[in-house]
Amino acid sequence: MDSEVARERVLDAAERLFYGQGVRSVGMDDVRGASGVSLKRLYQLFPAKEQLVEAYLERRDLRWRGRLAAYVATREEPRERILAVYDWLAEWFGEDDFRGCAWINAFGELGAVSDLVAGQVRAHKKHFHDYVAGLVADAGLPAALTGPLFLLAEGAMVTAGITGSTEPAAQAREGARLLLASDVTSAGAGSSGR
Repeated sequence: MDSEVARERVLDAAERLFYGQGVRSVGMDDVRGASGVSLKRLYQLFPAKEQLVEAYLERRDLRWRGRLAAYVATREEPRERILAVYDWLAEWFGEDDFRGCAWINAFGELGAVSDLVAGQVRAHKKHFHDYVAGLVADAGLPAALTGPLFLLAEGAMVTAGITGSTEPAAQAREGARLLLASDVTSAGAGSSGR
């Protein structure tokens, strides 16, 4: 088996196990057994578990952001694209294997002890924040709306992971809709009111 095939098999197994059971509860031997890649080969590819977790999060990030962007791009109207983020979250939350946000979960387990994992989590959240900022800019809305819209989505992710419900996405969407419909979008959301 060549290195790329072995790497993908290891990452597929790691993702299923880490996302489904938690990073700390899964050992390298578990990944070996699920991937069919020898322990020696596994350690050649990923000399430490931390590096495997980093690679899993990085690969998942690219797929997650790609799926989100493809879904949102199906909407023509710029404000509808913003609301489509929450519609996509509802679909994601409804998937059979949904177990919360992989990055929030990994940060909760390892963020305090792993700079590599914390870096991947921060990069993912920055990419998502920047994506929301781009949608806000495309809609001609004040940049100050980015933070609240981002936090509505993040809060929905946390709550859906805890409750196992899609309802947080609908609630966040309604909050975003109200925010977009409010006078703040035309009255200068950037003012602090101080």
